[in-house]
Amino acid sequence: MAYLDAAAGAPPHPVARQALLAAQEDGWADPGKLYPQGRRARQLLDAARGAIADQLGVRADEVLFCASGTDAVQAAVLGFRAGATIVHSAIEHSALLHAVADRSAVSVPVDRLGRVDVAAFTAAVREPGVGVAALISASHEVGTVQPVAEVAAACAAAGIPLVVDAAQSVGRVPVPDGWAVLAASAHKWGGPAGVGVLVVHKGTRWVPPWPGADPAAPDQPGTRNLPALVAAAAALRAAGAEADAEARRLYPLVERIRTRVAASLDRAGFAVSSGSSCTSSTLRPSHVLEAMGVLSHGNVRVSLHRDTTEAEVDAFLDVLPGLVADLRAQAGVAGL
Repeated sequence: MAYLDAAAGAPPHPVARQALLAAQEDGWADPGKLYPQGRRARQLLDAARGAIADQLGVRADEVLFCASGTDAVQAAVLGFRAGATIVHSAIEHSALLHAVADRSAVSVPVDRLGRVDVAAFTAAVREPGVGVAALISASHEVGTVQPVAEVAAACAAAGIPLVVDAAQSVGRVPVPDGWAVLAASAHKWGGPAGVGVLVVHKGTRWVPPWPGADPAAPDQPGTRNLPALVAAAAALRAAGAEADAEARRLYPLVERIRTRVAASLDRAGFAVSSGSSCTSSTLRPSHVLEAMGVLSHGNVRVSLHRDTTEAEVDAFLDVLPGLVADLRAQAGVAGL
């Protein structure tokens, strides 16, 4: 089956597989222990943290590890003072929206392309009582790249820290500077699932929100999956090295797909994403598409990755017209 749902998670990068196996040989011990196996594990942990920091252009001691991307983005906003208002775009990931559901929040609208209204965001962060702002760097549903630099400048002028959910950007495109906290997820760039990355710039008034967290060791508490962390770092290095070439290769394929519309393809052997990403099993309409003011039912997300071939895209497009015609006929709208 051709896999065209990379926005949900990229296939494991070959480098990640190799690093995972190697780290399982000598990275199994507790890195907090002083015996030889523990010291070796500490070396691997520090190297993984340093490699990710290098790729993100930050200090190693600003990089924290979490159990998932969801944990990372939720911790990013929950680490700021409770009671303060949070400003966010209307198309943030549901993980962030759930985290702030019981807090005072202002949702900033987007246009029909899914781009946040910078003027409205700027006005919102200037209001009294605002303590933090949040913006997804690129939409997980429609791919719109947000004006992070402009929003970051507005937040800086207002003295408001900006949280950026960069899950769809890290390993693919650079994330503009100006943010205070950044969250990412390794399985989006070809690393293993179960590795979230949280970057907190020095000087940010952020407190680890996990029960029992040690401010001196702010990684999410619990036993780390060290081989997965090593594999995540290796995959990010590889993805970063390949990013420009992959963008040049995949962009024409994305444009080719954009000329066609799909409603259901899995019967023909193509795995894509339907409904609202991460909540499609609920059959609820997409809050992202609703915020954009476009059709929020009957949509399919197609997203490509480093293993996607031109032949798979052409095969996808070959079966698409017949499937759409068949579904329209079944629905009694063949003439539309």
